[in-house]
Amino acid sequence: MADASSIAYDALKMAVEHVLSKIREGKKLSTEDLFIIYLGTIVGDLREIKADIARLDNKIDKTNQRIDDIVKTLSARIDDVVKSLSARIDETNRRIDETNKRIDDLAKSLTAQIGEVNKRIDAMQITLLEIQKLLIELVKTRQQ
Repeated sequence: MADASSIAYDALKMAVEHVLSKIREGKKLSTEDLFIIYLGTIVGDLREIKADIARLDNKIDKTNQRIDDIVKTLSARIDDVVKSLSARIDETNRRIDETNKRIDDLAKSLTAQIGEVNKRIDAMQITLLEIQKLLIELVKTRQQ
């Protein structure tokens, strides 16, 4: 079944052919005849415009498809970069955590060693004080 547009086009085509036969016969044209000729030219232009619009729509659809493809490709690349950077950041954070743990362990070890050195210094001070006392007693005993 034909659509209304093609039926109207066919009817107008027949009317234009009728008016053209009047022109060939040299008959006088009425206002309606001139109007039909005018409509015939407009319809031809409209068909060309419709064809151009359809062609442009097709180009736009293809361009949109290319844009969509590029967006998908770029999104995939961006996702890959994000994953890669996230993995590198995670690895760096892991290494920082290990370094911090080693620093904490070293700080504990050094604190313990400093504590031992302080105990030895305290013991040496006590020993020196006892030696000092003994020397004082020795000097006192010799002086008497």
